[in-house]
Amino acid sequence: MESEIWTEKYRPKDFSEIKGQNEILDRIKAFVENKNMPHLLFTGPAGTGKSSLSLVVVKKMFGDGWRDNYLELNASDERGIEVVRQKVKDFARTKALTNMFKIIFLDEADALTRDAQHALRRTMENYANSCRFILSCNFSSKIIDPIQSRCAIFRFKLLKKEDIISIIEHIAQKEGLEIDKKSIDDLYEISRGDCRKMVNLLQATSSVSKKITEDLLYNIIAEVNPQQIRQILETAIKGNFVAARDEMLDTMLKHGLAASDVIKVIQKEIWNLSIDESKKVLLTEKTGDIEFRIVEGSDEFIQLEALLAQFVAAGIK
Repeated sequence: MESEIWTEKYRPKDFSEIKGQNEILDRIKAFVENKNMPHLLFTGPAGTGKSSLSLVVVKKMFGDGWRDNYLELNASDERGIEVVRQKVKDFARTKALTNMFKIIFLDEADALTRDAQHALRRTMENYANSCRFILSCNFSSKIIDPIQSRCAIFRFKLLKKEDIISIIEHIAQKEGLEIDKKSIDDLYEISRGDCRKMVNLLQATSSVSKKITEDLLYNIIAEVNPQQIRQILETAIKGNFVAARDEMLDTMLKHGLAASDVIKVIQKEIWNLSIDESKKVLLTEKTGDIEFRIVEGSDEFIQLEALLAQFVAAGIK
């Protein structure tokens, strides 16, 4: 198998290849067609296409000469004021080789310090005629208001299930993978709309076998299958505390899981149990209390046993 990282190999090269952001694409395409655009702020969860769209915009805007008119920086690597004063300012003050502007892409801009953001605001203001900025972040609230007011803001959403499935099927066809429907559903549930996470998991799994199965997926990510946790919870609801406790301990030791990993799966599986909705609400509250105690340093196994006892009590009519 090729050593190339699939997230780069399958990075969108055209607007048509970017999934799940149709409303944003319509506006961005208009900027590209007019060969003009304001400063842009892309905000949203990881793996939704912010960096990919930025690269597509630059390539469509400048064609083959895009590298001469484009600077990409990751603000989480260089987050201080010096990177703005030196790299960003030096690039912004030089004229583009074309009659247009140059583009600076600042990834993870919410990692910039406030001083660096204020310096960036001045640079955006002073070199607006020769340079445009595309800022990408996960949390727009961490970007100072003066920068937000200078940008057109685009909020990216997590990809829908049909978008993730479309990408999985495309990669499976290209790489000769055999994936059953249950494994496709699991890939979506694990990634939760994060395309980058899904592609990385798919590549890691395919390095073991071209036939992708449910068991293989959960072995690769070192997580417990939610069905196993659901079975444990159902055993507890039936009143068999000792069996549920032993099965929980065996599952954690077998998969090398921490209590915090198990708690997150339990919280999701509560809503798949066949008990009253009111009891589901109470158990969700208890799960939150137990997680807080574990984070604060309480014994993991004692707290999980206490949580299982709550499920036993919920099952008693």
